Amino acid sequence: MMESPRSMKKSGGGEVLDGSNIMELVGNEEVFSHFVDHKFHELDKDRDGKLSVNELHPAVADIGAALGLPAQGSSPDSDHIYSEVLSEFTHGKQEKVNKTEFKEVLSDILLGMAAGLKRDPIVILRIDGEDLQEFVNSPSFEPEMISILTEIESAYEEGLPFKDFILKALEKLTVEQGMPPTSDSWVMSNIVEPALQLCGGHDFKKPVSQETFLMEFKKAAESVAQHLKNQPVIVAHSENTFDGSVIRRLLSNKFELDKTLNAAIEDLPKDRNGKISKEHLRVALDVLAPAAGLPPLGAVEEMDKVIGNVFKMVNADDGKMVREDEFKKIMTEIIGSVMLQLEGNPISVSTNSVVHEPLASSSTLLQPPS
Repeated sequence: MMESPRSMKKSGGGEVLDGSNIMELVGNEEVFSHFVDHKFHELDKDRDGKLSVNELHPAVADIGAALGLPAQGSSPDSDHIYSEVLSEFTHGKQEKVNKTEFKEVLSDILLGMAAGLKRDPIVILRIDGEDLQEFVNSPSFEPEMISILTEIESAYEEGLPFKDFILKALEKLTVEQGMPPTSDSWVMSNIVEPALQLCGGHDFKKPVSQETFLMEFKKAAESVAQHLKNQPVIVAHSENTFDGSVIRRLLSNKFELDKTLNAAIEDLPKDRNGKISKEHLRVALDVLAPAAGLPPLGAVEEMDKVIGNVFKMVNADDGKMVREDEFKKIMTEIIGSVMLQLEGNPISVSTNSVVHEPLASSSTLLQPPS
């Protein structure tokens, strides 16, 4: 049986979504054609050889699910992405789509998903209490928790109830230590709060001693571990380090650099002399960002600070009009300066999101034909 694009490769303690299966699917013309034939036939309810907007809706919904978006209609922020996906299929018009068009657009969308996963692989972790229990019993438990106590003890001395103080300590634990993100409301209401209720609500004299804190925190963590054993939590974990290496590779390839810079300025407004305002540098940098291994502006706060500092260094915000070659020279100077800062101080970013839908989703578009 052909593998689904959503299938995953095992890696250590988790399963890695790195886009390789999608690349294999789209790259095999015979297999991909069979995949498209099956899906097109499944969606073409009236059997007229074309897909109407209504017939495309299940496909759009399934692509959204594969991208990790909430259900259509539940968030204005994600609904515009659903609209863009539908517009890709219909070319922005209310018309029917034939199989060739369906195949081309589906290929583009899947390859885009694969490129994103290759750049930032997602590790699917099943958090079932074992790692948390192991952490509690490990030699590193005491020193790491004393370090956390030092960080947060002022909150207890300032009047925070002891139960909330323990919660604050739980929030400091990571998925590597076996703790799912407490920022997730489901985790908080179904795992953390019930676990803390079993630990009692009494307070202790202030300041709390290390012995008391370690003893009570251990009870709470073991209670959380037991709840996780009964209700495991699936977490999608991704991490990325921006160290300037992708920029260095780009700068060392003049042909690729020129092509990337030309694409970045192609759609920028120009005056009658062909000059471009420096106020468009941020827009151009956002277009260039994927090729330079940078996140979109606004996505990573630490990166925005680095870029903001570089913009000040090159007077990027003075609003002057410059020729195309000067604009590209400034762009090159900006990414070169960003590269040097990242080489000196790399920025690491990790995200953890609780997966509330089962991995074997009920979607049909991205499942293999039987």
